[in-house]
Amino acid sequence: MTETFIEFLKSLEPKVRKKYLYVIQVLKTESVVSEKFIKHLENTNLYEMRVSLSSNEYRTIVFSIDAVNIISATKVLLLNSFLKKDTKQYRSEINKAVKLLEEWRTEYEED
Repeated sequence: MTETFIEFLKSLEPKVRKKYLYVIQVLKTESVVSEKFIKHLENTNLYEMRVSLSSNEYRTIVFSIDAVNIISATKVLLLNSFLKKDTKQYRSEINKAVKLLEEWRTEYEED
């Protein structure tokens, strides 16, 4: 988890945080996960974790650290999260995730 994701998670209302933790647990424990919870982002090596609560749609951009896909991964990096509003904002958040991933790679993969 990046600091950006942790800060976002801490800022959530308890009900939303509980749902986030539930979805994270599903990703950790299930070998087959519905697109309701995780979906590959086309033309990227990223995925989006999906959390829905009432009419709110939350997204977390996820990277598989130790495998080519999320299904085979035992380690994933939760980059950044946001409340999905519109396409322009969505693209901006994906760009932010790419920058966070580059920072993470610089800090941890060169060791």
